[in-house]
Amino acid sequence: MSGTVREDVVPQLLDVVHHRSASHHGPVGEATVLADRHDATVIRHGSVVAKAHDPDAGPGELAVRVRVAGHPRCAGILLPPLGGPEVLPGGRVVTLWPYGEPVSPEHPEAAPWAEAGALLARLHAVEPAALPGRLPPMRGPAKAARAIARLRASAGAGAVGRAAAVGPGAAVEAVLRAWGALPGWVRGEGPAPQGGALCHGDLHLGQLVRYAMRWLLIDVDDLGLGDPAWDLARPAAWFAAGLLPPDDWERFLGAYRAAGGPAVRDCEEDPWTRLDVPARALTVQISALALAKAAGEGHPLDEAEELMVEACMRIARLAGA
Repeated sequence: MSGTVREDVVPQLLDVVHHRSASHHGPVGEATVLADRHDATVIRHGSVVAKAHDPDAGPGELAVRVRVAGHPRCAGILLPPLGGPEVLPGGRVVTLWPYGEPVSPEHPEAAPWAEAGALLARLHAVEPAALPGRLPPMRGPAKAARAIARLRASAGAGAVGRAAAVGPGAAVEAVLRAWGALPGWVRGEGPAPQGGALCHGDLHLGQLVRYAMRWLLIDVDDLGLGDPAWDLARPAAWFAAGLLPPDDWERFLGAYRAAGGPAVRDCEEDPWTRLDVPARALTVQISALALAKAAGEGHPLDEAEELMVEACMRIARLAGA
């Protein structure tokens, strides 16, 4: 649970869960708020998880994404939905999912990096033409631009830490310079290279749960067609910044390759020819969101966030931006 529970959304989510339970063996016990952010509120009631999605989420595109999660071609890859999307009285869109056990943050040595890599490879191998509906674009690249817009709106006030200590506004300036060093198409200046793989769009360990004795991917909010290299970008960015140990990175990338993942198929000797731009974009995105949040809430960056900002400084220096 994070933040203050939105009292208007949680009762509505409970109503949806209770309605489903009326004619089925349903949840028991008290509801638990799993997440409460500006872009999502998630509750668990027994074996059911209800999620109120981003207020800006388009119900049409989300409906396609949910249908894809329940399609037989994605069985054993994506957690299948229980229901939805439905529109709440206040306009929020809600979906229902079975509860799965999340990755334990207390046992990083047991993190399922190999399983994550294999699942991504299988997802990228799904033939989009066999899936229902018109698949929207994967939202990964667009989220980087949104993060920069949020950083600029925050004006960088209140973001402090080792990286910011080198000079007034240095952390914000470094992130914006690293953003400027990315190819124009990443920043929305021209058409992006076409990618036709089914992509998750926001891969990290929080997007895996153990359900029915296997690891599955969750959260289809960013699912769609795109360049599969973007799904490897966050682990790649963490590895480059020193946050992901080399052994974990090798397990992840090795499992992806062993399962036939297409993102780095043509660059066996040097995967960074495909991963460099997406990894830099994710480094900028993560840093921009961390700085904007720190400014808005008036707290310093944590150690991991400072490492990402320092990575942005290196990116800007190397690019001469």
